[in-house]
Amino acid sequence: MSTIALTSNMMVDDVMTRWPATIRVFLDHRMKCVGCPIASFHSIADASRGHERDPAAFLSALKGAV
Repeated sequence: MSTIALTSNMMVDDVMTRWPATIRVFLDHRMKCVGCPIASFHSIADASRGHERDPAAFLSALKGAV
């Protein structure tokens, strides 16, 4: 079990690397962040806004996968 809490300011690539189960959440939300060259530079909040997803709801879905 991870001792690091998932937050909206974490980088997308870091989240997918630390918690691989979150990849399914990105795909289910039709977000093409998996393999994206800017995933290392976008936070979860940035990606949510960029893909027009509710940041709080998306973060909640990610936490459910963790």
